[in-house]
Amino acid sequence: MPNPFVESRSEPVRAAGIEGISNDGALTVYFDGGCPLCRREVGLYRGLLAASPVAWCDVSKPAANLPASSDSKLLLARFHVRQADGQLLSGARAFIVLWAELPGWRWLARIGRVPGVAALMELAYRAFLRFRPALQRVAGAFEPGALFVPAEMVADLRSDHAGETGAVWIYRGVLAVSRDAGLREFARRHLDTEQHHLAQIGAVLPWPRRSRLLPLWRVAGFMTGALPALVGPRAVHATIAAVETFVDRHYQRQIDQISACPEALPLRELLQACQADERGHRDEALAAAGPAAPGRLQRAWLRAVAGGSAQAVRLARLI
Repeated sequence: MPNPFVESRSEPVRAAGIEGISNDGALTVYFDGGCPLCRREVGLYRGLLAASPVAWCDVSKPAANLPASSDSKLLLARFHVRQADGQLLSGARAFIVLWAELPGWRWLARIGRVPGVAALMELAYRAFLRFRPALQRVAGAFEPGALFVPAEMVADLRSDHAGETGAVWIYRGVLAVSRDAGLREFARRHLDTEQHHLAQIGAVLPWPRRSRLLPLWRVAGFMTGALPALVGPRAVHATIAAVETFVDRHYQRQIDQISACPEALPLRELLQACQADERGHRDEALAAAGPAAPGRLQRAWLRAVAGGSAQAVRLARLI
């Protein structure tokens, strides 16, 4: 009866040319480098096997040299190793063979070779595979963001993400209340820009580092847009101008903070692009509001908006 853990017996081991390590007569490990769980696990193994003749093949790379007639989807779906005699093993058997090479882990391989234990380990591995996609999403959230972020900038990025969340909901508040065609067109255009900013900063800042008060920022943003929309377009434009004036200064402080850090150049360019858009929003809102001086009630509202924005930044940096 064929062994269900053995994928192939007849094909010779092919030189993988993998990451500078020859696999002639050695064990070859095939893993999904696009999986944050797999990267962590393989990183642990490689640290233990620094001087051992084991070849490592990241199957997720387009240039990966795979065994002949092998299915890359299958190699990505399950853990595989290829022995020196050409056998391609998967699942629990593959782990047992690899563990036998690991200093300090060989006792686990010996347990796995006890009759019946490998079958139980395979059942456990198949159960794990059912939950693997959800676990990958959780692990991926703790991965570094798309750009290098200096440690001292994490709190600032958290406040940026919270601010862009609030900005999205400002315009949603305007659209929920106003029926003025010109104001709605203004809000829709700016909403698209703020949603783009939110997605960009979200790609830099993994969700575990984001503000825990996002529901509050959504409500505050909605009210900041909806209340002046009840008054009219001029009140909305004055509110947007006040908010964007604060945001312009907020971004400028961060840009100045990382101006001397070469590694943070892509992040600085992102912040500068966001700042340029916010300045455009401010200037458009100021032009639409007109030259008339605001009344006493509107001045009080604008002071509250500016003060509330500053307090929100302080709170978002902490929570």
